[in-house]
Amino acid sequence: MSVAACPACVAAVPAAERAGQGAGQPTHHLVLPQIHCAGCIRSVESVLADQPGIDGARVNLTLKRASITAEPGADPTPWIEALAAAGFEAHEARDVAVPDARARMLIVRLGVAGFAMMNVMLLSVAVWSGASDATRDMFHWISAAIAIPAALFAAQPFFSNAWGALRAGRLNMDVPISLAILLACGMSLFEVTQGGAHAYFDAALSLTFFLLAGRVLDQRMRGAARSAARDLAALEPSRVIRVEGDAHVSRPVSDIAVGDRLWLAAGARLPVDAELASSGAEIDRSAITGESLAVPRGQGARLSAGEVTLTGPIEVIATAVGEDTTLRRMTRLVEVAENARTRYTSLADRAARIYAPAVHLVSFLAFAGWAVLSGDIRFALNVAIATLIITCPCALGLAVPAVATAATGRLFRKGLLVKSDTALERLAGVDMVVFDKTGTLTRSGLTPPKDLPRDLLPVLRAISAASDHPLSRGLAANLSDIAPARLQDIVEDTGQGMRATWQGHDIRLGRAAWAVGTGTGTVFRVGDQSWPLTPSETLLDDAADTLATLSALDLPVQILTGDTPDKAAAIGSALGCDTVLAGMTPEDKQAHVAALQAEGHKVLMVGDGLNDTAALAAAHASIAPGTALEASRNVADIVLVTGRLAGIGDAVATARAARKRILENFALAACYNAIAIPFAVLGFATPLWAALAMSASSVTVILNAMRVR
Repeated sequence: MSVAACPACVAAVPAAERAGQGAGQPTHHLVLPQIHCAGCIRSVESVLADQPGIDGARVNLTLKRASITAEPGADPTPWIEALAAAGFEAHEARDVAVPDARARMLIVRLGVAGFAMMNVMLLSVAVWSGASDATRDMFHWISAAIAIPAALFAAQPFFSNAWGALRAGRLNMDVPISLAILLACGMSLFEVTQGGAHAYFDAALSLTFFLLAGRVLDQRMRGAARSAARDLAALEPSRVIRVEGDAHVSRPVSDIAVGDRLWLAAGARLPVDAELASSGAEIDRSAITGESLAVPRGQGARLSAGEVTLTGPIEVIATAVGEDTTLRRMTRLVEVAENARTRYTSLADRAARIYAPAVHLVSFLAFAGWAVLSGDIRFALNVAIATLIITCPCALGLAVPAVATAATGRLFRKGLLVKSDTALERLAGVDMVVFDKTGTLTRSGLTPPKDLPRDLLPVLRAISAASDHPLSRGLAANLSDIAPARLQDIVEDTGQGMRATWQGHDIRLGRAAWAVGTGTGTVFRVGDQSWPLTPSETLLDDAADTLATLSALDLPVQILTGDTPDKAAAIGSALGCDTVLAGMTPEDKQAHVAALQAEGHKVLMVGDGLNDTAALAAAHASIAPGTALEASRNVADIVLVTGRLAGIGDAVATARAARKRILENFALAACYNAIAIPFAVLGFATPLWAALAMSASSVTVILNAMRVR
């Protein structure tokens, strides 16, 4: 139901808009992942307003954040508990609402440049309209008083980068930018002192403004991946209850060390990687893997930071803290992906290194040529300035990073982590996909016993449907055409299985040692009788659709498996895949991938097991599901965090789109320069028009890159 269709939401909007007025500077930020409407805003703000020590609270529905004004350093645990009692999950966020200082200052400089540019242009209108002599000079002096301080302040990022490059004995794209701004201001000031008719303060400010606008847009584009990393980091609570002797003490997560014993209430989010010390728990892993259903965990199970315990209270023992936790590692992967530099990036850098001295040479030749031909040093200098401005290599420099950032952010939002700095480039070039079978295309399940009486099938259907365990879900799916029986007293013993009562009989489905007291595997017991369940293998729900999508992308598919030929052929037939190789050892898989590539193919390998690691490393590009072993995830270029195979088609399509956008950006930059340079050199472009044209090219490149999103 939409917000507009919800009467409570509509009624709450005015109250939500009024709430929190007059609050001071926020001192705490809480993440509220479950809020969805203005009614939630009102409820959360009401709960927080009733808490002692809180001076004000304001909820942002879009960011799902609550900004709280209270005593700096106050423990937010009581507020979080109060919200939990009201039905809202909440945890403290750190550094989620504080913009980067450099980004903030860049926007300030952009505002200064824009404000000064508009005022100088207003003064220029009078000059363009025919003002002359003393009136014109007065407007020029006022423009100089506004423009020179503004340009020197706003263009500091370009000046500092250019100076750093020159001190290192090299040229970068900021050198011609800085030179153009300084020459435009200096030439204009000289014209004013000489009572000249023309000044180009508006050009210098326009150049600065549009360049800064391009930088801000680029930074916002890069912020897509950064905000994803911040969202991951926000899942890590900042405080946790540590067991100290007989006491439970709230401590900052930074105080927690490996081996500490922690106490977590039901619904709490794990702040560190840990080992479960309690007998069992149900864990929500959706924030980490995208799994929507709870997962049972027994004593000694490994838990990851960011997961939520659905049962409790429980106690865990910290096994990894700080930068070593799963959540922090995922965050670092996103940050690495943000700075992805493909082969195209290095090409752009090389082109810019060649381009910068070429621009200076062309500008100098234009100045010398016009000085000789016209004898007018002022006009020759204006042509040189216009050439420097119009040929600024900003579009070239933005061609690749803007696209790479947009593509990486798009894939992250779809549940794919790009690990390798050349993954997008290599993925765009693949022409064949090789899949591992077991665990990648298929899921293990359970088959109903053949000797089970038919009157007990409804009982098995009912008790399997009552559990969220993956094996139980698969069993229930196999019995979907059976009407479930009516059971009583259904209970799940975490880590063991399900038990219930049916017609006075004790019913159990779970581990053999628990259900019947001995043995291994899974057993279904009714009263004194029991039946072992046979493991089975079924295709993942989206396996067939994924192979069809890859076929539509003109990517032939092969399947490699260590299974028997009969099982391999059955899976291949179900998926419509003609090439299925059975009995493959890890060495065979690696050799097969290497052979395909020796034939000229560029292979994308998808696998999840330890036996796939060598093949993943040998392939041109590689993808591993989020459920894969750590060795496979480490060697893969891309990790499917959600575990859904549909992400593979998205990854290939996005990589191809990114490559297309990059080539388009190079073409745009080349066409622009082919047209703009002759105009500038021939004296047809004033510094003002040169600034507008150059900035338009940079913005065009960034907007084209945003199409990838």
